[in-house]
Amino acid sequence: MPKAAGMAVAALVAPVLAGCGGAPGTTQEDSTMQLTSSAFAGGEPIPARHTCDGDDISPPLAWEGAPDGTAAFVLVVHDPDAGDFVHWLLTDIPGDATELAEGEGDAIGTAGPNDFGRTGWGGPCPPSGEHRYVFTLSALSGPIEVGPAADADAARQAMSDRVLATATLTGVYERGG
Repeated sequence: MPKAAGMAVAALVAPVLAGCGGAPGTTQEDSTMQLTSSAFAGGEPIPARHTCDGDDISPPLAWEGAPDGTAAFVLVVHDPDAGDFVHWLLTDIPGDATELAEGEGDAIGTAGPNDFGRTGWGGPCPPSGEHRYVFTLSALSGPIEVGPAADADAARQAMSDRVLATATLTGVYERGG
């Protein structure tokens, strides 16, 4: 295929592919948004300090590369090895934020209920074996304003048509490990 024709096909196909995988109306773009923690690297153990075996304080998080037009962020931390048990829900994080300091994340945005029956951070506390903890940060085109009583499912529903980009960070933890 000649180069010019290939470019024309790519220009026609790109908008179709960009819409795949998202909810209708989603304008999710290719993003280099990255989520990191100075407490642990991706795939590495989460320090006990951030778990039920320690001080149970939220780990420090930082991000960069949020797309233009980001007005808010939502953070959901869940354990896929325990039936998607939610450890942290934080909605309406200001769009100009680039970090959550250790132990202070619940003071930024709106902390929602976790599956421990509390509001805010609830650190890893697996009953047995090593579990994965997936931190998912979503950049949104606007706040979702669901309030502090809304659970992770309600937040995901409210933000479904506002997600511009997502970034994930996965840590692991095993009690006594």
